[in-house]
Amino acid sequence: MKVGKFDIPDSALEFSNVLSSGPGGQNVNKVATAVVLRFDVAAANSLHPRARQKLLRSSRSTSKGMVVIKASRFRSVERNKADALRRLGAILLEVTARKRKRVPTKPGRAARERRLSEKRHRSMTKHNRRKGGFCE
Repeated sequence: MKVGKFDIPDSALEFSNVLSSGPGGQNVNKVATAVVLRFDVAAANSLHPRARQKLLRSSRSTSKGMVVIKASRFRSVERNKADALRRLGAILLEVTARKRKRVPTKPGRAARERRLSEKRHRSMTKHNRRKGGFCE
């Protein structure tokens, strides 16, 4: 099944419908419109091994290696299922995204001058508080 830009095997996804607490009036008491998506991380061979390990170590996965998403924003099962898949895709994108390496920079000349000027001002303020009165 295509989830975002990822191709996840159907055996790794498990859908179940549960009673929703969201919008729907009396309908929520009768019809199971919320969708619970269980994603078995270990069964997803299409994921990069590093991404799989990162997902297993994250707080999003259970101790059994499952990612559980409950979607109940909408009144229909189809829209909640699509919402759950969209959220799973966002999680997978977040896990597979590479962090950009920080390039260390130095402060500019104006920033250094502002800092030194502030230091001089602070120094004079403290110097003037000392015993002996005002000194310029």
